[in-house]
Amino acid sequence: MSSSSRLRIGVALEGAGWHPAAWREPTSRPGDLFTPEYWVQQVATAEAGLLDFVTIEDSFALQSSDRFAPDERTDEVRGRLDALLIASRVSPVTSRIGLIPTVTATHTEPFHVSKGIATLDYTSEGRAGWQVKVSGRADEAAHVGRRAHPGPSIDQNDPAFVELTTDLFDEAADVVEVVRRLWDSWEDDAEIRDAATDRFLDAAKVHQVDFEGRWFSVRGPAITPRPPQGQPVVAALAHAEVPYRLAARSADIVFVTPSDEAHARSILDEVRAIERAEEREGEPLQVFADLVVLLDETGGELAVDRLRRLDGLGRPLTSDARVFTGSASQLADLIASLGELGYAGVRLRPGVITDDLPRIAEQLTAELRARGLFHDEYESDTLRGLFGLPEGIVSRYAVSAA
Repeated sequence: MSSSSRLRIGVALEGAGWHPAAWREPTSRPGDLFTPEYWVQQVATAEAGLLDFVTIEDSFALQSSDRFAPDERTDEVRGRLDALLIASRVSPVTSRIGLIPTVTATHTEPFHVSKGIATLDYTSEGRAGWQVKVSGRADEAAHVGRRAHPGPSIDQNDPAFVELTTDLFDEAADVVEVVRRLWDSWEDDAEIRDAATDRFLDAAKVHQVDFEGRWFSVRGPAITPRPPQGQPVVAALAHAEVPYRLAARSADIVFVTPSDEAHARSILDEVRAIERAEEREGEPLQVFADLVVLLDETGGELAVDRLRRLDGLGRPLTSDARVFTGSASQLADLIASLGELGYAGVRLRPGVITDDLPRIAEQLTAELRARGLFHDEYESDTLRGLFGLPEGIVSRYAVSAA
């Protein structure tokens, strides 16, 4: 099977799972959520199923039933470890799967993001990515205390909210630009490491980035040599025009949330139109559909019954993404139909990680493989290679110097 003919499959890891009551399942391990072994095991399960990548959720705010403000619930998982540090812990004990932690751009210096993701690319030997996240919540801004916020009660139709949202995504685009420049600020052969001539570094191949923008100025260069991939993969989650623009301007892949086939078609059309409007250069965006997944238990409980039971334990599952319940074969049908529309693949959000991730890694991948839609071995050692993105990209500053 050629890499261009198959679909790419990833999973999004979030606590005990994407259902609010996931932690209450007998199979779940709520006592282990803040241990490294828990996260190592989940990513190892995904890698054993040959999944292309995992993303790891993160935020500057506690989880909440309200998208824009904290809540006071105590019957759901609250608290999380740092996604980038989880990925760094997992990277030495995995070998092929891509690792894409979420890192918030809004309250984080681009220099720190650059260094953290570059380091992950080194510890994973070229399997690092970054999911860019924007923070628009008042409680997150209050944690940092460096900028004003109109407050948690602001109406989404208020012009102030629209301006805030636009500014946040424009700022995120600047963050990504600076991070990419910093990754390029060391040429690939800047380190000479020649003890005989007392030359470790060729200073002429380490460059300032000299970025001047509305929100910050960064001189550079990076303090971390150029990452193994040159440019680690940049991803974004997008639901509407403004975040689609961020993806078109800055990302390699975009996660979207179609609710049905018609919506899936319209999202693709909108993303491609925005790419043209933004005059995107290079590779087109790879578009991935997000799905919340609860799979049938072989010879046991049906997923639809499990969802009904979980909903009855507390807050029913609501999601920005389509919720799928059924068999691995039915899920493969849905994924195949998305591929036919032009999607590069899917990112699956396991309803209960300890139940649904193993079923994704075993049953679903076997079903897709039988249809010729999924690989039977990893085709690349790098995340860029797994996505079919160009490798060996020369630093922009090396080109300028030449």
